[in-house]
Amino acid sequence: MSNTTSAPKMPPLWVVKTRAPFFVADIVPVVLGTALAWARTGAFNFWYFLLTLIGAIALNAGTNMTNDYFDHKWGSDEVNTEFASPFTGGSRLIQMGLVKPAEMLWQGIGFFVLGGLIGLFLAFTRSWAILWLGIIGVFCGYFYTAPPVRLARTGLGELSVGLCFGPLMALGAYVVQTRHLAWEPVIAAIPVGLLVALILWINEFQDMRADAAVGKNHLVVRMGRRRAAIAYGVMLALTYISILGGILLDNVTPFALLGLLTIPLSIQAYRIARVHYDHPRELTPANALTIRIHLVTGLLLGVGYLLQGIIG
Repeated sequence: MSNTTSAPKMPPLWVVKTRAPFFVADIVPVVLGTALAWARTGAFNFWYFLLTLIGAIALNAGTNMTNDYFDHKWGSDEVNTEFASPFTGGSRLIQMGLVKPAEMLWQGIGFFVLGGLIGLFLAFTRSWAILWLGIIGVFCGYFYTAPPVRLARTGLGELSVGLCFGPLMALGAYVVQTRHLAWEPVIAAIPVGLLVALILWINEFQDMRADAAVGKNHLVVRMGRRRAAIAYGVMLALTYISILGGILLDNVTPFALLGLLTIPLSIQAYRIARVHYDHPRELTPANALTIRIHLVTGLLLGVGYLLQGIIG
């Protein structure tokens, strides 16, 4: 009987290229904004919801792929010797020689074009506010690592990611359904924005030394891992404070209290970050937990609005 074990099967190339597991960052705010629209106005069109989701995913895929290209040109992925998990260091396809850099760039731009065309259709058929939200999203996604802006080196990268994949995307989904702007989807999605920024934040720990070596001076580089770990805990706390604040100020549904159910997961993630902030491999469970916290908290907020719509 053979004792040999087969190597783990690599996911399909497009899954790795686009970093598809991170599409939860699109699903959560789109679901939240759509659920809120239905709860408050009764408006829901499945096909517009689906088109909104596809457009958001296309822009995310374009962001991930062009960022892989520009990180390659920047040199940060090539010098990253602390790559320890699937959450950090990009897709690594260029570094492994599986994809040519130009291919990654142009296919990423193709996804931006697809997302842009969907956005234009939604702007024309639903509300022109979608156009401006889309322009902000494309700008932040492309210029996160693209010159001359390179938001990632300015200390504004985490803020732009949280803004686009939280309040702006939820607001866009809401506008697609209702055809008008409102503050509630913006406020309701603040916890989602904080948590998606924290996904980026905790993933930057493993990449910190490589990023610092090429001048990619994001906030974790500027603060150092120890202080960034403390800030990670503070922002986790602010996530739940923002939920409670929204409820107390009567800006969001009281059923948003469901989002507090992930507090034990956040405590667990912070304990790992506090102890292992300088140990890339041991920190990996915190990377995974942060993604889980974002997904579950965001979906619970969406469920809260569904209950609001049902109960009235």
